[in-house]
Amino acid sequence: MEFVYPQFFWVMIVPFAVFVFLVTTNKDKVARIFDEKVLERLRADSETLPNFLRNLVLFAAVFLMIVALARPVIDRGEKVVHLQGITLLTALDISGSMRSKDRYPNRLEFAKTKLKQFLDALPGDKVGVMAFAHNAFVLAPFTSDAATLKQIVDGVNEEYINMASTDFLALAEEAGRLLRGKKEKILVVFTDGGDPESLKGLQKALKQEGITLYAVLIGTKKGAPVLDRRGRPLKKKDGTIAITQLNEALGRIARQSGGDYVIAGYGREDMARLAHEIRQRFAGEKQGTIRVRERVELFVYPLAGAVLLLLMGLSSMPRSGEGFRRRFRKEKSA
Repeated sequence: MEFVYPQFFWVMIVPFAVFVFLVTTNKDKVARIFDEKVLERLRADSETLPNFLRNLVLFAAVFLMIVALARPVIDRGEKVVHLQGITLLTALDISGSMRSKDRYPNRLEFAKTKLKQFLDALPGDKVGVMAFAHNAFVLAPFTSDAATLKQIVDGVNEEYINMASTDFLALAEEAGRLLRGKKEKILVVFTDGGDPESLKGLQKALKQEGITLYAVLIGTKKGAPVLDRRGRPLKKKDGTIAITQLNEALGRIARQSGGDYVIAGYGREDMARLAHEIRQRFAGEKQGTIRVRERVELFVYPLAGAVLLLLMGLSSMPRSGEGFRRRFRKEKSA
């Protein structure tokens, strides 16, 4: 057995020993004034522990607390742990159609919520975050710090939205660059699917880059008006209101690349299922190794003993004036 914090034990044991010495060798104020025979008549009867024994119990309790805080352990040496997980890239659509409100409060905010749910379902895995519209750019490099990634995603607001058309080819090229050298190239896109024109050549680009695409589609088939920065519906050249609808063509391209797609709903289950599917398929990817020290914790035993002794010592203390009353009643009855 050894202590994880031996310095704490030696720092605390010296003042503890001094404290014990002072308590056991110094009389209290009452003992200095009254004779021992007088004190014997004033003390509580045998229903409580003698002072010496009670002090001994309380000292033992404090000593065991010090031992517990020093954290005794049985050290079994270092152990090599092989880390397994996945590395993937996520991409958030910030094109003009993401202002549409067929998902509450709008497609962009809804997509951000789904992306954060997806991050929650991948604890310990390395995830990178991109944003894309006409161009693609990195929001966060690959990291397993999901809390930081979610903060970065929260920072994406409507000011990021680009009214230019979505360019999925630019997304595929930038994703290929970021995923270069990775054992598995996984791209998860959060988007409303874009228009058919923007999807031309995407399947070929994914194949060239060796990317497996997963799509989280945001929006409804009924669609909603495309809004400008002021929240006003945009109109086409013929004067009619421009409507953007969910395009499932991207989902079919995802399946052809070896991936899959989901139409995002309001619960968390869809993101949990998607994360599980990706993990099941790419679970063999190794992230490296770490060395950890294997220890058996023993602090609970001295801590439990300290609590038990402390309760015994405190419960044995006579109540204020109780000893005098019992002694008075006995003498009166005699």
